[in-house]
Amino acid sequence: MSSRSSRALTFHAAGAERLRGALRVPGDKSISHRAVMFGALAEGVTEIDGLLEGEDVLATLAAFRAMGLRAEGPVGGALTLHGAGLHGLQAPDGALDMGNSGTAMRLLCGVLVGQGFDTVLTGDASLNRRPMRRVTEPLALMGAVIEATAAGTAPLHILGGQRLRGIDYALPVASAQIKSALLLAGLYAEGETRVTEPAPCRDHTERMLAGFGYPVERAGSTVALRGGARLVATPVSVPADISSAAFFLVGASIAADADVTLTHVGMNPTRTGVIEILRLMGADIEVGNEAVVGGEPVADLRVRSAPLQGIAVPPELVPLAIDEFPVLFIAAVAAQGETVITGAEELRVKESDRIAVMAEGLSALGAHAEPLADGMRIHGGRRLHGGRVHARGDHRVAMAFVIASLISDGAIGVEDCANVATSYPSFADEARRLGLSLKEIDE
Repeated sequence: MSSRSSRALTFHAAGAERLRGALRVPGDKSISHRAVMFGALAEGVTEIDGLLEGEDVLATLAAFRAMGLRAEGPVGGALTLHGAGLHGLQAPDGALDMGNSGTAMRLLCGVLVGQGFDTVLTGDASLNRRPMRRVTEPLALMGAVIEATAAGTAPLHILGGQRLRGIDYALPVASAQIKSALLLAGLYAEGETRVTEPAPCRDHTERMLAGFGYPVERAGSTVALRGGARLVATPVSVPADISSAAFFLVGASIAADADVTLTHVGMNPTRTGVIEILRLMGADIEVGNEAVVGGEPVADLRVRSAPLQGIAVPPELVPLAIDEFPVLFIAAVAAQGETVITGAEELRVKESDRIAVMAEGLSALGAHAEPLADGMRIHGGRRLHGGRVHARGDHRVAMAFVIASLISDGAIGVEDCANVATSYPSFADEARRLGLSLKEIDE
């Protein structure tokens, strides 16, 4: 990975006199990962624009290049892929390093179990601590052979040449990563692969499969496909990432006299939980210029300052905003009254234990944040007093604490921020453009 991700970096954030302006945040990370994967496995040439050039997506691209994919770019979000087809990849010379990307590792498991060669997936220290049994065990039911550590973590040794068979699998938790890995493996399996989710989760994989011409059936909470068809190259336009936009949706809601417009934001209904939660809290978010681009809905979002109120977050919205909770915790600190989030145990196994790390940092800054086994209880309505917190190498935690400076009477120093480059490498520059006082300090 880049030298940036290996260096010590601290953000020094001192709020903003006024948060105003218009911005198009980088391309959606989830869609960018899938665009690279499907373009690599398709027959023909796939042209991608709007690709997120963050370290996570670049790790996915590097893995496919190591397996023989010809690609030009990315330059300015433009990438050209000369697809190898479902069976045209080649054995890499060494292990495939996924850096900090759980999405890349879990989805690639689904691709690699269908290959005729052995592979090893590894990552950085954080990724190699994250649970992988949730994806390796259902893949084993399909006939895959994946050897993990005794703790069920990476490095993962994937044995190629296995005979895969379709299964009917009910997800124990709503997880787009597990669902996607099974569907990708299903491309190589005999018979039908059916996945049923307990609650709605991201459907980018199903949408993109259809966009690349692969027959997919969706009925209620079940998605199904049969192995043996092919993917056909198609242009992909990646919308702006709502997970990245979320930092400024919250920032403009809690800052005084703020008015921010975020353009061309992906509005996939499985991803808009952050907007629905903020609106329940009283946020002033206006949706305009709605369109559909490449099968994905997009819109411009105008957000202005608003007095927020604490809420009990509805359980059905939790999986639709799981990546946005670090910054939603900041909104809860600014809101009057109590906010309670439950059913979010997935936060414990992200790039960090986001419940523990956010509660620790918020408490250090003077907030009343009580961690729960599956969420958080926050008593809001008080300003923070500033200080230093540790992001524990988690990009979304780091950016959330920068946004917290908007309700702090003192500057906030956020340590261990280099991994912001995994999802939003231009975050600091764009935050400053909107008015945040933000410095990057090498330490």
